[in-house]
Amino acid sequence: MEKEIIAYLDNEKIVDTQSVDSKNSKALKELYFDNSKPSLEVLRHSCAHLMAQAIKILYPSAKFFVGPVVEEGFYYDFRVDSKIGEEDLAKIEKKMKELADSGFEIQKYEITKDEAIKKFGDDDLKQEVLLRIPNGKVSIYKQGEFEDLCRGPHIPSTKFLKFFKLTRVAGAYLGGDEKREMLTRIYGIAFADKESLKEHLHIIEEAKKRDHRKLGTELKLFTFDEDIGGGLPLWLNNGARLRSKLEQMLFKIHRLRGYEPVRGPELLKADAWKISGHYTNYKENMYFTQIDEQEYGIKPMNCVGHIKIYQSDVRSYRDLPLKFFEYGVVHRHEKSGVLHGLFRVREFTQDDAHIFCMPSQIKEQVLEILAFVDKLMKIFDFSYEMEISTKPEKAIGEDEIWDTATKALKEALDEQGLKYGIDEGGGAFYGPKIDIKITDALKRKWQCGTIQVDFNLPNRFKLEYTDSDNTKKQPVMLHRAILGSFERFIGILTEHCGGEFPFFIAPIQVGIVPISQNHSDYAKKIQKILLELGVDSQIYEKDESLSKKIRTAEKQRLPMIIVLGDEETQKQSVALRDRRAKEQKNLSLEEFTNLIKEKMNEVHF
Repeated sequence: MEKEIIAYLDNEKIVDTQSVDSKNSKALKELYFDNSKPSLEVLRHSCAHLMAQAIKILYPSAKFFVGPVVEEGFYYDFRVDSKIGEEDLAKIEKKMKELADSGFEIQKYEITKDEAIKKFGDDDLKQEVLLRIPNGKVSIYKQGEFEDLCRGPHIPSTKFLKFFKLTRVAGAYLGGDEKREMLTRIYGIAFADKESLKEHLHIIEEAKKRDHRKLGTELKLFTFDEDIGGGLPLWLNNGARLRSKLEQMLFKIHRLRGYEPVRGPELLKADAWKISGHYTNYKENMYFTQIDEQEYGIKPMNCVGHIKIYQSDVRSYRDLPLKFFEYGVVHRHEKSGVLHGLFRVREFTQDDAHIFCMPSQIKEQVLEILAFVDKLMKIFDFSYEMEISTKPEKAIGEDEIWDTATKALKEALDEQGLKYGIDEGGGAFYGPKIDIKITDALKRKWQCGTIQVDFNLPNRFKLEYTDSDNTKKQPVMLHRAILGSFERFIGILTEHCGGEFPFFIAPIQVGIVPISQNHSDYAKKIQKILLELGVDSQIYEKDESLSKKIRTAEKQRLPMIIVLGDEETQKQSVALRDRRAKEQKNLSLEEFTNLIKEKMNEVHF
């Protein structure tokens, strides 16, 4: 993959564009790229070098660290004497276009690592990069006066870089280590054609409007306060309502699917984490404390607690599969630089479950979970895809166990004809997994749910059940989350629907607008009726004009607004504004309550 460049010359695929004679103008004129993943990786990486070349000209003191291709495009980390802000991106971009039009030939040459160390002797950032490169030959790519250490490959000339845009400036710790200096990072995007770039930029602008941090403030869902610490969300009334409705809905679905609610402690002795392998493989992500001169770890996952609940009783094959679920609050150590609204926090709640079953039940349980996933994603109008992640470098357990577990996942998906990708080395340290990646309204992909097959933890904790032949056997443990965490999912859902939440979980489902104080009692009567139906409402009774009250309610993106005046009070009716259906109509109070009941029953499990 690394060496492959998808480009075409006379409609024939070229595997390595370095073989294209860059001095042959006819060849270069007919060379073009598409928007396939391998092609975009080369275009974007070449564009990163173009950006670095422009920065070096505009800011001669700049020194560069790394400039990789990432999911959202590309970036370069660098040190510069001047402060660079968003307002400087246009200047850098203009210089990039000038350099691209100049058609610099992009050339590759190789030297030994020792030669590279001497060549970049006065550049401490290059020395940092060289520390990460094994001994042997080092490749360098050069265009004009700019050159940098790089594995490549690159396009043969800057003239093929036509459709790009710098998107934002950020700070980044050197090597991702928050104890080291902060570098400047500039992100950008590039495509093979103008239309794709235009569509992507439209999505970026739309994403800014839908940013869950912005909407979270506007809709009074959640807030953060540095006085209590970063990455620790405070749920406001509206957010707590929304979250509670989501939890209640999921609680009902779990019970209907045979899951039993359990709850484990948030603090466990370090000895338990040593048995599980978390102490060795996950310690850097955990918080520890001392109690009575013993070390305790705050849980980053719920699995150990559920294992101990399994061990609290004698289990038979007749009990299996045994399904435990918990809305477990977990804590993980995240660096300050990666915290991002609800997407990356230090405390969050998983919609977690663990299924203890016999090996022969793995396939049916995985398929049942996938049916659960499908149902839930359709409720929220998400499409999704799946990926099997295999054994990582840092793992526990024998290869044979991993192979058995990975095979079970593949067979379950293959049997149903379900498509999936493979993420080599992306599994949890204790077992392979299926990751559920959802696609939102802006065509962005998010990793949420996961299904993990685990033979290792049952073995480490010596879990048993009595089989039909009265012998002791070891169960298999399936780790499963569908939303991933309530925090992250609510952040994704907020951006997916732009704050226009489905009626059944909207924090305020009905806005009640009495025209004057004379209609206040009727408004309170309706509010009480709605509350008995499990529907949250808000009465807008400030001494303001009717139009201002309605505008205030509309800014909260409420699904429904009812206006109450003399006629409605006398006739016991409502003037309804249905935001989702985009219609207005008058209904009797009975008709309105029936409509509400229908709305609340629209979601079938």
